[in-house]
Amino acid sequence: MSGPGSTGDGIEDGADGTVEDGHYHLRLYVAGQTAKSLAAMANLKRFCEEHLAGHYDIEVGDLMKNPQLAAGDQILAIPTLVRRLPAPLKRIIGDLSNTEKVLVGLDIRPKADGL
Repeated sequence: MSGPGSTGDGIEDGADGTVEDGHYHLRLYVAGQTAKSLAAMANLKRFCEEHLAGHYDIEVGDLMKNPQLAAGDQILAIPTLVRRLPAPLKRIIGDLSNTEKVLVGLDIRPKADGL
């Protein structure tokens, strides 16, 4: 997963929580390289480039490699996207293929077409 601040397949410590207004700090929890995990990663990347370009960072936590990561954000199903910032914390479960649900789940207003 690429994009501003991506970490690859682990969650890095040391995020101090200082993020400028309008910046989204997202964590995607997956379990290995399954079809659903890969779809969620691709869908998230596409969604962020389209709706949050330049205002997001993505961390991917692979629970097959680091199962202890699930406890921190109380992950019960995968794939799960967690919006850490801006507050409040929000979670979306699934492959993120439904753009409207992702917009609502992350509390993002869609760009106005042609206005």
